Amino acid sequence: MKILIADDSEILRKHLTNLLTEIPGVDIIGYAEDTESAIAGIETENPDAAIIDIRMPGAGGIQVLKTVRQAHPDLRIIIFTDYPYPQYRKKCFEEGADYFFDKSTESEKLVELIRKMVRGEA
Repeated sequence: MKILIADDSEILRKHLTNLLTEIPGVDIIGYAEDTESAIAGIETENPDAAIIDIRMPGAGGIQVLKTVRQAHPDLRIIIFTDYPYPQYRKKCFEEGADYFFDKSTESEKLVELIRKMVRGEA
């Protein structure tokens, strides 16, 4: 499974890479630290899944979601954010996010989801 990570925190990108590359079948194919590079990365790398933060330089993760969802209907979009407020959750699902996780409390749920995706169970 090819994954792109879009988050402005280098520490978080490295942490997710360490967690996810331990899962057999996962290949982190790209990183983005702002809206523009996230959209470009999804367009050029064609990942199976994208892990996207809401708050990053540029228009943010919701704009990434809006921009890429129609062109990539099979892309699994996972929002992973420090802003797990109901209005963001609702907006992300309205715009086509497949999953929404809180960085501070749901990291293990994200890792488990990726495991299930690799096994074809999600």
